[in-house]
Amino acid sequence: MQKFPMTAEGLARLEEELRHLKSEERPAVIRAIAEAREHGDLSENAEYHAARERQSFVEGRIAELESIVPSAEVIDVSKFSGDQVRFGATVTVIDEESEEEKTYRIVGQYEADTKQGSISISSPLAKALLGKKLGDSVEVPAPGGARAYEIAKVRFV
Repeated sequence: MQKFPMTAEGLARLEEELRHLKSEERPAVIRAIAEAREHGDLSENAEYHAARERQSFVEGRIAELESIVPSAEVIDVSKFSGDQVRFGATVTVIDEESEEEKTYRIVGQYEADTKQGSISISSPLAKALLGKKLGDSVEVPAPGGARAYEIAKVRFV
């Protein structure tokens, strides 16, 4: 069984999502399907088809989470310190061309969310940053050409 690195918070979020899907979403979808069946002809029943689609999504996500959660290897990042980038680090980088500053937290692939400022350990940026130290410059391949970043801050939360 392949193990996936994950923070404790990331695992807790996935476990909560799994609990919510099983205890709330699944029963709600079953009720919606039963209600839609009462309306008669299923071939032309949009409510029934929408509920079946939702059921398919919910069951698929439950199956996915049930395979991910047991495979999670929780890494306690609170024990880490220093100025070297590794899993769990929150890294502030400065784009050497635009001088734009961005902060990312390097997390497991199943908890990454760029909107929340977390990137997957398997992303090109994280791969380029891993093992580097404060002040180092890294080059990251990008669709529009390679981008260079300087590591301005490394911290572990």
